[in-house]
Amino acid sequence: MKHLLKLMDVTTEEIEEILNLADQLKYELKHGIEHPYLKGKTLGMIFAKASTRTRVSFETGMYQLGGYPMYLSANDMQIGRGEPIQDTARVLSRYLDGIMIRTFEQQQVEDLAKYGTIPVINALTDFAHPCQVLADLMTIRESKGALEGLKACYIGDGNNMMHSLIVGCLKMGMSISVACPKGYQPDQQVLAFASQYKGFEMTDFPEKAAKDADVLFTDVWASMGQEEETAIRMKAFKGYQINKDLMALAKPDAMVQHCLPAHRGEEITGDVFEDHAHEIFEEAENRLHAQKAVLVTLMK
Repeated sequence: MKHLLKLMDVTTEEIEEILNLADQLKYELKHGIEHPYLKGKTLGMIFAKASTRTRVSFETGMYQLGGYPMYLSANDMQIGRGEPIQDTARVLSRYLDGIMIRTFEQQQVEDLAKYGTIPVINALTDFAHPCQVLADLMTIRESKGALEGLKACYIGDGNNMMHSLIVGCLKMGMSISVACPKGYQPDQQVLAFASQYKGFEMTDFPEKAAKDADVLFTDVWASMGQEEETAIRMKAFKGYQINKDLMALAKPDAMVQHCLPAHRGEEITGDVFEDHAHEIFEEAENRLHAQKAVLVTLMK
């Protein structure tokens, strides 16, 4: 494993190794055991999209690993003035030990890896959100003890979260049922991947997707860059909400996960969110541990 560009590129064994290392790093941190595995290493963090969890977790993680995180706003770099991504990749490769990028186009991430000579981590694109789903898998495994055989359910937009969740769950032996309105279904590349597995189902009906689920996921109806579509999306996604009626169809001990930020009253009701707040914020914390495992795997 040289990069983390999307979960389609990562094997089941590599995901398992990352999750095991994340568990170890979390244990060490909680017990005051220092782990400066990246002492002297520098991570360049390119942000074309705003962030709370991504920036804080990567920056804190690098410090805890003994390395140095360098925040690079796309607006302050030459790529913001039209420098080709391949030139940026070749320059940064001579200064840094790794690159993390949070941006819009998946191709930018792929090109950084193609033209650079150092590890590249996709911290979010419009196509994929692999770091978040690694944290999700870690959280589910902590709670349920294992992943294989569990049923995940995703209600909402066929976006980057749904893409990575479908791939991650299927690779780890879970089944996944997704419910999304017509016109908001996942990318054909993801559907082609999912068609290889028996455990994938796509439906228009949230109730069908939630039936007997072990864990339910959702995300905001309008992601960053889609704000002008908010009114249209509010109509399209009406009824695609995790609420108590939907939870009653899942297993009695079903978990709820949300990548945050959450819009209470839209994709999830406030009461369901608060009932499962511990799981959701454990998921948010696990971004730190899962990403540290990725950093160590790629940069040590």
